[in-house]
Amino acid sequence: MTPGPRRPWRGRRVVLGVTGGIAAYKSVQLARDLTRLGAEVDVVMTASATEFVGPLSFEGVTGRPVGAPLLAPGSAPLHIGLAREADAVCVAPATADFLARAAHGRSDDLLGAILLATRAPVLLCPAMNDLMWSHPATLANAERVRSALGYRLCGPATGPLAFGEGEGPGRMEEPAVIVQHVGRLLEPPGPWAGRRVVVTAGPTREALDPVRYLSNRSSGRMGVALAAAAWRRGADVALIHGPLEVAPPPGPDSLEARSAGAMLDAVRSALPSADALIMAAAVADFRPAAPASEKLGKEERPDVLELTATADILASTLQDRSERLATLGFALETDGGLASARDKLARKSLDQIALNVAGADSGFETDTNRVTLLDREGREEELPVLSKDETAEAILDRFARFLR
Repeated sequence: MTPGPRRPWRGRRVVLGVTGGIAAYKSVQLARDLTRLGAEVDVVMTASATEFVGPLSFEGVTGRPVGAPLLAPGSAPLHIGLAREADAVCVAPATADFLARAAHGRSDDLLGAILLATRAPVLLCPAMNDLMWSHPATLANAERVRSALGYRLCGPATGPLAFGEGEGPGRMEEPAVIVQHVGRLLEPPGPWAGRRVVVTAGPTREALDPVRYLSNRSSGRMGVALAAAAWRRGADVALIHGPLEVAPPPGPDSLEARSAGAMLDAVRSALPSADALIMAAAVADFRPAAPASEKLGKEERPDVLELTATADILASTLQDRSERLATLGFALETDGGLASARDKLARKSLDQIALNVAGADSGFETDTNRVTLLDREGREEELPVLSKDETAEAILDRFARFLR
């Protein structure tokens, strides 16, 4: 699904600083992505950045003028205006030279002046050669902007560097990752900040033999959206997932648990420190009773496949849940299902349950969902058809009341 304006980017002002590194070409995509999510993006380029990419590229994707590299007559109020109006400042790429200037409060260009004048949160995305990044002076500057100035760093990533430089730490994070970190800056303080949240996502696979398994059609999109949204809201998120059709989101700690038994063990280990458990995984209900240790040939196929129930993670962890733990479950049905959801809500001692009915616009293998929320206080609310990202935001808004 094509991303559109949504929380927390919609209607917010972001100053995107671009400095002179080869990774500046990625910043055009970053500006485009932020704009498509609804942010008003003011790009400010340093003089050296214009040697790598032109201002017209940024104007074309943001629809807004680009800030001049140097302070000039008539532009004196510009840095104050941009600094005051910004909800977040992101510098990507942030070169070694820029880190040094930022660490020491240099303001000899527009971008440096904005950093001194703004009180918005600041995100720096380092990008440079791995030898430059590992130099003690660069590491000291990175530590100073973090600890003394309160700026946040995103990256650098490890991977291929400029042509002929091989691989190593120093690569600018991808725009999709930076967008999520900007989103975390834009989220206002709320009940999820500082919470420890465990989210499960995706299907499980129950082995029939080493190459075959029983599973379901879950893609993991709903659980991934919930984990990403909780992390953007300031939570410390552990995402425990089966095989996903989408990439795990940046931010949360991800752990793959391919079978129901493995997922039960992972959830049980994570619960002692958790404030909330969101069970969005589509855990298989059955597994082969006697999986084969070698691949079954056609002539060895069983006439009857004996199945046994898998671990019920919510029921099995009742005794492991602390009094402070808020618990949300999911129920997927093919028709109706309110009575079944109410039963599951009570039987598994949940605070809230999200019922969704499989269909063309809801459930597995779709980008949208149609959810009815039921809680232990008797509330029932049917949400409209929303994207799974929007559904995640709506669920977290309502589930927050159960955080102890």
